[in-house]
Amino acid sequence: MKNGTKVTILNFLPNISKNSSHTNSESMDKEVNDLLKAKFLCQTKFTQDIEKLVQSSDLNYIEAIITYCEENNIELESVSKLISKPLKEKLKVEAMDLNYLKKTTRSRLPL
Repeated sequence: MKNGTKVTILNFLPNISKNSSHTNSESMDKEVNDLLKAKFLCQTKFTQDIEKLVQSSDLNYIEAIITYCEENNIELESVSKLISKPLKEKLKVEAMDLNYLKKTTRSRLPL
């Protein structure tokens, strides 16, 4: 960096004014965290977006994930890190209903 320029995360977040009248550092931290969550994809945001997509359209969970990835230019291979446990269970049930996975029943004893 030339001239001892200090680079902070605020340089990359356009919505926060550097001369802002924030007197409380907690509110500044909250604002930064909210902007980061909106900018970057995390597991909870991904799950919420998929749930909204399923509820607002005729898509099932598998189709919703594929559609979401295509619309947001996300590689399908990287989605496995973003799938939460409840979403994974819904995908599993859906895959069994569509005969993509074997149906598992634990209540039956093998003969």
